[in-house]
Amino acid sequence: MSSRDTANVLWFDELHREDVNLVGGKSSSLGEMTSSMDVPVPYGFATTARAYQHFMAQTGLNDKVNALLEGIKDYENSDELHATCEKIRNLIVGAKMPDDLAKDIEKAYADLSEKVGQDNPFVAIRSSATAEDLPNASFAGQQESYLNIKGAADVVNRVQQCYSSLFTDRATYYRHKQHFPHEKVALSAAVQMMVFSKASGIMFSVNVANGDASKIVIDSINGLGEYIVLGKVTPNHFVVDKQSMKIDEKNVVKQTIQLERDTNGGTVETAVPEELQEKQVLTDEQVIELAGYAKEIERHYGCYMDMEFALDKNTNRLWIVQARPETVWSQKKKKKDDDEDLVAESDAKVVVRGLPASPGVASGVVHVIDSPDDIDKFKEGEVLVTLMTSPDWVPAMKKAAAIVTNNGGMTCHAAIVSREMQIPCIVGTKSKGQAATESFNTGDVITVDATNGIVYAGKVEGIAKKKESNASAGQVVAAETFAPTGTRVMMNLGDPDLAEKYSTLPADGIGLMREEFLWTTFIHEHPLYLIEQGHPEKVVNMLADGISKVARAMAPRPVVLRLSDFKSSEYRNLKGGDKYEPHEPADLLGWRGASRYYDPKYIEAFKLELGAVKKVRNEFGLKNLNIMIPFVRTVDEARKVTDIIKGEGLIRGDDFKVYMMAEIPTNIILADQFNQYVDGYSIGSNDLAMLILGCDRNNDTVSRLFDERNLAVKRAINHLIKTAHKDGKTVSICGQAPSEYPDFTDFLIRCGIDYVSVNPDMVKTTKRNVAHFEQRIMLDKATGRGLLDPNDYGWE
Repeated sequence: MSSRDTANVLWFDELHREDVNLVGGKSSSLGEMTSSMDVPVPYGFATTARAYQHFMAQTGLNDKVNALLEGIKDYENSDELHATCEKIRNLIVGAKMPDDLAKDIEKAYADLSEKVGQDNPFVAIRSSATAEDLPNASFAGQQESYLNIKGAADVVNRVQQCYSSLFTDRATYYRHKQHFPHEKVALSAAVQMMVFSKASGIMFSVNVANGDASKIVIDSINGLGEYIVLGKVTPNHFVVDKQSMKIDEKNVVKQTIQLERDTNGGTVETAVPEELQEKQVLTDEQVIELAGYAKEIERHYGCYMDMEFALDKNTNRLWIVQARPETVWSQKKKKKDDDEDLVAESDAKVVVRGLPASPGVASGVVHVIDSPDDIDKFKEGEVLVTLMTSPDWVPAMKKAAAIVTNNGGMTCHAAIVSREMQIPCIVGTKSKGQAATESFNTGDVITVDATNGIVYAGKVEGIAKKKESNASAGQVVAAETFAPTGTRVMMNLGDPDLAEKYSTLPADGIGLMREEFLWTTFIHEHPLYLIEQGHPEKVVNMLADGISKVARAMAPRPVVLRLSDFKSSEYRNLKGGDKYEPHEPADLLGWRGASRYYDPKYIEAFKLELGAVKKVRNEFGLKNLNIMIPFVRTVDEARKVTDIIKGEGLIRGDDFKVYMMAEIPTNIILADQFNQYVDGYSIGSNDLAMLILGCDRNNDTVSRLFDERNLAVKRAINHLIKTAHKDGKTVSICGQAPSEYPDFTDFLIRCGIDYVSVNPDMVKTTKRNVAHFEQRIMLDKATGRGLLDPNDYGWE
């Protein structure tokens, strides 16, 4: 065993990228750039994985930690997980650092002081996790880092705190879900000379917006880099061409705040001097210098790279402070040539057919579930077979390899959610002659071809489990371009965990974020029950966490959050809900949407939702968040609800909009009166068509009559757009019609709609359709040609 394998501390110039098992990915990367490349990296050292293991063994913590982890009954129970992880972190922080390890760290800090010629220099201490024998493990962003640390004692203390951060709730849950044994994971602390940043930022050696490998993207802000990660400051944005090394794109935005080091070694938010707020943070020469480093680092590593940099205010020198492989586009590039065409086997037995609601193919074990009460029994990777889904089924749907339902059409809950999650889904098998729940038993193995609406018995060889190239919204050909359009194309989203994935799509923002996902997936408890139990903050905090994921991923593009729109039966399925929810024979038309918000029985719960919105906007600084009120039956309801919103400190203005769902005929008929209370509308074409036609789209007996293209529905939409525009209000649509019927999109554009919001899988197609239709309209006007629509959409 070499001395490197037994060392507690190693210097950066002793390390290389293959030393991940010794010091983790972050430290080994810093070492690689220091020892093998000509790029400026602040000097430093790293404690080793062996040092961490020595610490845990000498303090006797291994057995205590394992016992606590083994005591976790349910990793999905956030309260239980948090309590256990907090105990573990307290044990680690409270233990005495072994004398030999403390002395090695103190000596390395003293040697660093001598090497750089400074007494007690300020350093940054960054956690670098390593998983022995688990080369594909990725722990980026799960452990803590500390800035502006000074003095040997504080360095030792912060290293110990880094050790404890290996057991944050998030990191512990991730290892459990990935089946990584906790004892196989260790932690290195990179102790690095602090750069006194007057500017900092992030750069990628690939354009992460579209996968263009010929470009380098650089984002920069004033001060320390933490605010760019938190999304509190919109960065200056540069795109540099790798070949010509010239700046292709530049977007300089006003920056009013920054994070700086204070005199005590901590950090403090300060105002950017007024004369610098609208100035370019980096000079063009510095941007090109950074691009050169990005090219060199990518060439050396042989893959797309994600890098962080800082500009020292004392020396005006640029430093690379971190570099790691970029994951999203690297993986897409790797998989690009692996996709296979789906092949139907001639001898495979077809069991049922249905509507192909969400394309894709998957094989798996059937789990038939009749009630949402049983979804906790559903296992990851099973095929969900049921009558129909609703919002409280989402936790099971997220685990499913595929979904098959007896009932429903292309606009039902199962169809919409499956398309968003990119899970193969077939609905309405009963309408095709055979109910899925009667055709399969739990434990059967089937193959679901949701592209063609066919379910086969057994695992059919030759039908790949990979996504079809035309079924995934996430598969992008490098350097895709989309023509600019006057009608903006927005995106519908429910699951905040998908926000980062879909943020690279060419959507102009989120036109509909469904709050219900957060309740069924993360909170699980009725808001009034939590208030009664003395935990109202759980609603605010968990809603804010989920909402901020979406707002941060999409920033600076706008996000419209639709406030809670559960029906009473769906609220009742939340823990404690029985006590507060009525039993309504037709809850689709019952106590939902706006009618809840001002009701004395529910108003305090509604205020918690608004508290979460305020927290995201004011504390997290994500001003791109707006809200939408669902199911507003009367003008007086609009007045009452908007008064409550205003009373809670959310004031309509240039940077905060309050919209209303237009899904009830009264919203159309009285639009001229609703206008005074809202900034615009989003047409819920599914509910609007149902209520205009008096037809339940989920009732197989009459669903054939449901059609959003009915002339009555179109006249209503045309009237709303014209009435809204008279008072300067905007109109969007978030229903399924634009995704299903391109001609309906053409109709909306001709009526003058402002936004069209569709599911992620249809963003690109809709973007191209909108451009085509707008160009067609302009050409027709210019030439006087084109087909005339024989329908009269006039209201009067």
